[in-house]
Amino acid sequence: MRHPPVLEDRNVRQLLYTGRRTVGLTDAAVATPGPGQVRVDVAYTGICGTDLHIYHGDMDARVRPPAPIGHEMSGRVAAVGPGTSGWAPGDPVTVMPLQWCGTCPACRAGHETICQNLVFIGIDAPGSMQQSWVVPAGTLIRLPDSLPLRTAALVEPAAVAVHDVRRAQLTAGDTVVVVGGGPVGLLIAVTARQAGGDVLLVEPNAYRRSVAAKLGFAVSDPAASDVTAVVEDWTHGAGARVAFEVSGSAAGVGTAVDVLAVRGRLCLVAIHPVPRSVSLHRFFWRELTLVGARLYERADFERAVELVVDGTVPADALITHVMPLTEADLAFDTLDAGTGVMKVLIDCQA
Repeated sequence: MRHPPVLEDRNVRQLLYTGRRTVGLTDAAVATPGPGQVRVDVAYTGICGTDLHIYHGDMDARVRPPAPIGHEMSGRVAAVGPGTSGWAPGDPVTVMPLQWCGTCPACRAGHETICQNLVFIGIDAPGSMQQSWVVPAGTLIRLPDSLPLRTAALVEPAAVAVHDVRRAQLTAGDTVVVVGGGPVGLLIAVTARQAGGDVLLVEPNAYRRSVAAKLGFAVSDPAASDVTAVVEDWTHGAGARVAFEVSGSAAGVGTAVDVLAVRGRLCLVAIHPVPRSVSLHRFFWRELTLVGARLYERADFERAVELVVDGTVPADALITHVMPLTEADLAFDTLDAGTGVMKVLIDCQA
């Protein structure tokens, strides 16, 4: 049972999505957590591709403005609700922003994180673009005290990458093509490399290619070369064992299918809002496998924390902009423009 938080007599700032391409600040009363809840003082919140879809007005069927959005975050526990154990004020945390029903066929089969009635916090429920945020205690992921909260804001997208690599059943020695070199694509690349994959990243944006190249990845510009021919040459005619489609484009789907080896595996990561044409003959001829990778599990978050802590996740290369809540509209427009930008964080306490 969900308990609505009690409001206190002091205010915090919230960033509200108020309609297509519009966000605004407001003051809201601090909420006191109820049973099974925890209030977190949010340090940083990242803007991701889903947040951009919301900002564009593409998800108004789920996000009812005005509403605080956001889910890639880090912060510290500020208050603990009655009967909630295991947490204390000051504990550094991030949030796995999922609430499942526990009763649908998916949940009963053990697939709670893709529950048929899933509530994604930050989309279907208020998100982290605010100074103080009440969440179910069960969503908290503990962070090491030594991990800077700025860096810790990358744990959620890193958990996406961990889940994607696991879904692709990637093993050491696999040749891997990542189609799309934004933040999630780059996180998949570093996670796949850490797992022993030999990675080629395909990306049309010159700045993103330069970031990947500086991190030691082979890169390919699909506008300048035939990526399939590049992969054929790289793999001595075999093709890639694994491909990740992270671009969200029709061309990206075609590339990801065409580069695969016999019995290669395609992991679909990007959200495609419209149907795409796929070469089923290629799937038949090479006996390919397609797997979807939608969200993550707690084990993915725990592994992501390890990868952020040990430096596998290149925080300095990924975080290109940090802006205060008061400049959130500029933060969204900066990421939307896509020039010289990877990950934009909002400093919720500045």
